[in-house]
Parts: sequence; C-alpha cells; structure tokens
Amino acid sequence: MFTDVGGLKLLTLAALAIIVFGPDKLPKLIQDTMGFVRKIRSFADTAKEDIRSELGPDFKDFEFEDLNPKTFVRKQLMGGETDPLGLKGMKDTLDIRSVLDDKPAAAVNAGTVSFQKATPAAAAPSTGSPLEPGERPPYDPDAT
Repeated sequence: MFTDVGGLKLLTLAALAIIVFGPDKLPKLIQDTMGFVRKIRSFADTAKEDIRSELGPDFKDFEFEDLNPKTFVRKQLMGGETDPLGLKGMKDTLDIRSVLDDKPAAAVNAGTVSFQKATPAAAAPSTGSPLEPGERPPYDPDAT
C-alpha cells in the first residue's frame, strides 16, 4: 500500500505536518495515532482468534493470508512444496531458445507438439472438391 512512498514524499509530509499542527501538538498527535493503530491491531488479532476458535479443531492450521487469491491459487495448484502438476519438470524440458531460433525442439515424450514451423505447402489450404448445393461443410471439432 505504501511501497511507492519515497524519502522526498516522507520529508514533505513531515514538513507539512509541522506547519499544520505545529511543533507543540505534533508529538501528542503522533502518540494518539500510534495508540489508535495499536487498538486496531489488537482488535483484528482478537477477531482472528475468535474466528479460529469458532471454526473448531478442523481449521487449526487455517491462515487468513490464504484467503488472498494469489496465495490460494498457488497453494491449491502447486500443493505447497510438492509439484503435483509437473510444472517444474515441464519448465526444465522446454528449451525456449530453440523455439526462438527456429530449431526443432527435443521430443520429451510421445504425443508432444513439435515447435517446428510449417512448410508453405503444408500451410496451404486443401483444394478438395467444391461443395454441392445444400451440402454441409465438414465439421472439425478441434477447430471449434
């Protein structure tokens, strides 16, 4: 939230606070603000503990940080420390440089897709017989 606040911005805010509140009232204002922040944190911590106690022993390892969508997806898909989808192995076998250099990729296992460019003859549409009036064109389920 405050990651884009630099030193110059903090210095400007401090100077503005001294001008607006004065050097006499500023320490009391900072103390009151910090007390308010402490109360909010303690309220949030007690609310978290109340929720954990109400959920019961089934959710003893429940973390509120897991409710963040990025964390939730990473934990559910990647399985924590394990790699159930095999993404690490896929990353190790894929050589992106060979793809960019127009070299054929090494075969990982049977049934994989080759990254070779199609020849112009293979890329040209087929010149089959024209359709008869009322005849339906062939259906390709992989193209839809």
